[in-house]
Amino acid sequence: MTAKRALTVLAATAAAALTVTATTTSAAAPARAAACGAGYVGLTFDDGPSGTTTKLLDALRQNGLRATMFNQGQYAAANPSLVRAQVAAGMWVANHSYTHPHLTRLGQAQIDSEISRTQQAIATAGGGTPKLFRPPYGETNATVKSVAARYGLTEIIWHVDSQDWNGASTDAIVQSVARLTNGQIILMHDWPANTLAAVPRIAQTLATRGLCAGTISPQTGRAVAP
Repeated sequence: MTAKRALTVLAATAAAALTVTATTTSAAAPARAAACGAGYVGLTFDDGPSGTTTKLLDALRQNGLRATMFNQGQYAAANPSLVRAQVAAGMWVANHSYTHPHLTRLGQAQIDSEISRTQQAIATAGGGTPKLFRPPYGETNATVKSVAARYGLTEIIWHVDSQDWNGASTDAIVQSVARLTNGQIILMHDWPANTLAAVPRIAQTLATRGLCAGTISPQTGRAVAP
């Protein structure tokens, strides 16, 4: 083969490779977009980390789901390795107060302590500095909001309550997820066995409806693309 011929063959091969790469890349992007065509929802789990956190993280990861974990400060302080595991599994860690009190019944200094100690516990455990805060029981008022804002936290409640804390069945939890629409957030918890059992079906339900599990925007308080 002449040198000129060899150069021609190499150029043709390189062009073909570039064409394949470009085609593959361009095909992958629409595929991802199509999978999340109906938008993003926020899966949230309160009250961890706990003895069931590892199993929950495994289930979420195995089913391609990411979620926001609203941790109690006392449990984050007691189980720093589980906070790091949440981050390693691709989850987002957020503030759910230190001892889960009724904040609206407390004075400003007590509210401040609940929020600030949780920020510190999560950061010390390796969970970063939370940007989101969920008041226990979803109970809030102007004082709670102002203290949260002082720490750069956006208050997040929910659009759908799975009722898993109230003994909801796995079927009922999955049906709750099926009610979510783009941008909405569902309340679930770290500890119920039925919630853990529901994870694979939650993934299937979202996929069937063209929804993906997203992150929660501190700017809008709604679920968005990660």
